[in-house]
Amino acid sequence: MSRIDDLIAKFCPRGVKFKRLGDVARIRNGRDHKQLGDGDIPVYGSGGVMRYADAHAYDKPSVLIPRKGSLGNLFYVDEPFWTVDTIFYTEIDQEQVLPKFLYYFLTTVGLGEMNQAGGVPSQTQSVLNELKIPVPPAAIQDEIVSILDKMSRLQAELQAELQLRSRQYAHYRESLLNFAAGVRRVPLGDLATIGTGSHDTQDAILGGDYVFYARGREQLRLDSFDFDEQAIITAGDGVGVGKVFHFASGKYALHQRAYRIVPNVGVDARYLYHYLVADFPKYLEHTSVHASVTSLRRPMFLKYPVPVPPLEEQERIAGLLDKFDDLTTDLSSGLPAEINARRQQYEHYRDRLLTFEEAVA
Repeated sequence: MSRIDDLIAKFCPRGVKFKRLGDVARIRNGRDHKQLGDGDIPVYGSGGVMRYADAHAYDKPSVLIPRKGSLGNLFYVDEPFWTVDTIFYTEIDQEQVLPKFLYYFLTTVGLGEMNQAGGVPSQTQSVLNELKIPVPPAAIQDEIVSILDKMSRLQAELQAELQLRSRQYAHYRESLLNFAAGVRRVPLGDLATIGTGSHDTQDAILGGDYVFYARGREQLRLDSFDFDEQAIITAGDGVGVGKVFHFASGKYALHQRAYRIVPNVGVDARYLYHYLVADFPKYLEHTSVHASVTSLRRPMFLKYPVPVPPLEEQERIAGLLDKFDDLTTDLSSGLPAEINARRQQYEHYRDRLLTFEEAVA
C-alpha cells in the first residue's frame, strides 16, 4: 500500500475526482446471435460465454455488465466479442480510465443488489450511467491494476491446482473402488438400514443447535434432532438426486424426502460413503428408463449392489480417500481453505485500493 500512498500524495493529495460512469464509458446493448455462423469469437450472455461465432460486436477492451439475470456477474474482455441482449458492453474512454481499473472498481459497488425490477433481476442504462467512478491519475490506476492482477493470477493458479487435484482424486478413487470379480457384492438393503426423516424445509431455524439435512448441498439448522449415528444422507427428489451426499456423524435432523443409510456392523461407514459418491450416480443412469431421475424410491436403494471387501480393506480405502477428500473439499484445510483465504485477502485489498477520498470541487 505504501507505493499507492506515495503516488496519491504525489499526484492527488487533495483527493480524487469522481465522474459519472456515463462520462467515462458509453453503455451499449447486446444483440441477438442466432444469425451468426460458428467461429472463434466468444458470445457472452449474463452467465458467461454461450457459444463461439464468426463475427464480433466490439473489438476493444470492455467491461460487460449483465442487464438481466446475474447482475453482479461482470466480465472483463480484451479480445473481439459479441454480446446478446441480456448483457451490456462498454465503450471506454481510455484517455480517462483504464478498462481493467474500471472493471475492478465496478466489482466493488454491489451491482448484484441493484435490481430495478420486481421479477427477474434487471438493470438499466440510466441507473448505471449515474454511478460515480473515481478517476485517479493514470499512474495510480496502473499500479492498482498491477497489484490486483497479481493477486487474481494467484487465485487462478490455486483454482487450477484444485481442479487438477480433484481430477487426480476422482481417478484414484475410481482405481481404489474398482474391485476384481472375486469380491462379493451385496445388495445395499442387506448392508444398511435405509429410511427417511420427518421434517420439511420450512421447519429450519436460523442458528439452530443441530444440523438439518434437507435435499440440497446446503446444511440447514434445527433446534431438535432425530438421529444420533453415523449415516450417509442423500436427496430423495429434486436436483440433488444421485448428486448430493452428506456424511452425518452425531446428532442430526432429516428431511422427509431425504434418505439416511446407516451401515450395519462389519461395514465401514466412510467406505460406503465414498463408494456411493463414486458409483451411485452411474447406477442410476444404467437402471433408469428416463433421461434423468427426479426421485428415488426405497427399492432402488435396497437392490443396489455394493462390493464388500474385508473390513480392514474397507478401512484402508476409506482412510486414503479421506485424505484426498480433505485436500480437495474441506474448507478448513487443504487447497479450498487456501483459496478461501486468498479470496478474502484479495477482496480486502481490492476494497482498500479502490476507496478514495473525493476531491472537493
